[in-house]
Amino acid sequence: MSLPKGLADDVSRNLVMVARLIDEDPEGAYGYSRVALRLASRVAAVREAAGFAAYANQKYSEALAEFRAARRMTGTVDLWPVMADCERGLGRPEKALDMAGAPEVQKLDKAGQVEMRLVAAGARRDMGQLDAAIVTLQSPELASHSVQPWTARLRYAYADALLAAGREGEAREWFAKAVESDKDGSTDASDRLAELDGVEFMDALDEDEDETEGGAPAAAVTPVEESEEDSEDSADVDDEVVGDRHEHEQHEQQEKKAEDGLED
Repeated sequence: MSLPKGLADDVSRNLVMVARLIDEDPEGAYGYSRVALRLASRVAAVREAAGFAAYANQKYSEALAEFRAARRMTGTVDLWPVMADCERGLGRPEKALDMAGAPEVQKLDKAGQVEMRLVAAGARRDMGQLDAAIVTLQSPELASHSVQPWTARLRYAYADALLAAGREGEAREWFAKAVESDKDGSTDASDRLAELDGVEFMDALDEDEDETEGGAPAAAVTPVEESEEDSEDSADVDDEVVGDRHEHEQHEQQEKKAEDGLED
């Protein structure tokens, strides 16, 4: 569907903001998607963007409706895996598994099929079927040594499922493999691997703040109360000093008188 130039520019600007904010500010992205939707609800790209913005905000029912609308407009199956994941989000893992076995999956490209496998494994875990989830993830893509855009997430999901099943040694191996393939940091595999190895990370800034707020200053001097005995000793010393000063003054006066007498 074509739009007048002015309207098309407005829609385009809102879609750009959706793409820019969806990872760091999902709520902001959702707001821009709603504006675009009001401007051009019959444009498939707008419905798809609105679906992803709703999905990022865990509004799964709304996201599913937008994805279905976009699919009707385009006739493609590209959104099939994320639609199945919305079913999971709505508490319907059985429906997600039905979609994983549908003919539409065969029409997906390799990336889409891997994504569908991840969703199906997640649905198995939702149903408490850990062993089945592990088997679902076992595939030629998982075993392949080549690194593809989906490799890190597939290895990570497999490692996480193994760990949940109590297979810690195997989980560590696959978290390490996920780290090797995760060049852009799309997962926290490195942190999970460090946890398994017993490595603890401390924030130096937080540690300094704790010392400032709760620790005693290094040069602090604790005041010592003067005992009664010390007070008496101090008083005796003061009396002696006063006495010596008085004798010195008397001696000076006698010398002065003697000098005056000699002058006379």
